[in-house]
Amino acid sequence: MDQPCAADRRRTAVGLWLLVVAVMILVNVALGGLTRLTGSGLSMVAWQPFTLLPPMSDAGWEEMFARYQDSPQFRLVNDTMTLEGFKGIFWLEFVHRLWGRGLGLAFLAPLVVFIWRGFVTRAEIPAFALLFLLGGAQGALGWAMVASGLKDRPEVSHYFLAGHLVFALLLYAALLWAGFSRMKPPPPWEGAGTARRHLAVLLALLFVTIPVGGLVAGLHAGLIYNSFPLMGDRLLADDAWEMTPVWLNFLANPVMVQFLHRVLASLSWLTALSLLPAALRRDLPGELRWKLALVPAFATLQFALGVATLLNYVPIALAVPHQVDAFLLFGAALWAYVAL
Repeated sequence: MDQPCAADRRRTAVGLWLLVVAVMILVNVALGGLTRLTGSGLSMVAWQPFTLLPPMSDAGWEEMFARYQDSPQFRLVNDTMTLEGFKGIFWLEFVHRLWGRGLGLAFLAPLVVFIWRGFVTRAEIPAFALLFLLGGAQGALGWAMVASGLKDRPEVSHYFLAGHLVFALLLYAALLWAGFSRMKPPPPWEGAGTARRHLAVLLALLFVTIPVGGLVAGLHAGLIYNSFPLMGDRLLADDAWEMTPVWLNFLANPVMVQFLHRVLASLSWLTALSLLPAALRRDLPGELRWKLALVPAFATLQFALGVATLLNYVPIALAVPHQVDAFLLFGAALWAYVAL
């Protein structure tokens, strides 16, 4: 068997690096969900993008805690919190931010090496530079989100929260696309066209469903109408239309936003299930079969997690896996799409 040529090895090395960075984004999505659900996200009231170390002395901790005591979250929610209690919520947000900075380094340092060694061509540099700038914008948007909860009330803007999630999804999708495209392709399959169209529809649905899930989280819409498939005794609760103008209900009314998320999630699940006939075809190459089969598997898990999260009033043990699996499902669908 011939050894793969040097160009293939270079492409594979770059592809693997991009996929590792995508996995790091997935980890930070999980950390972000934990910070939100535990109320840790507003513990650090200054951005300090170049600070890599936590407070290293008692005086440093006292100063950090004093800053937090001026925040709305302390005054309105945690006014009895001690320094030790503050440390408990501080560390999760600190790790979340530090991991984000590590992401930037994990992207930039290998990129410089790959450019120097010729693994990345000059024509590709602008696209990689754009990805790096997008990552920086994601960090800035994250701080804008936190800052929105440091003014009058201890709640971040649900628009910023959804935007922060969208930027993470954009980065994740771009890295996965570039990484998968550099891997050895599977053998061609005559029936690829139909499955590819179904995957395209699913990816489009997920690219709307996931940000709407961000709106649900920001509006705490998972804590109302905790029944399924009906909202109480109706398919759509009456108070879904109480805001004016009407279009505002689709962005800021927790009832309507939750309903939209239900509908989009159901459509996504059904679209993923439509891939099962293709995954079971006998003429499908084995490598494509399991890639296609992953999509309805992750979609079914995601749908079950979403319903369970709603019925149980958004417990952390269900809500974080639900958020992570959304990205796993998107990644699986994109992997199968690129392979086809």
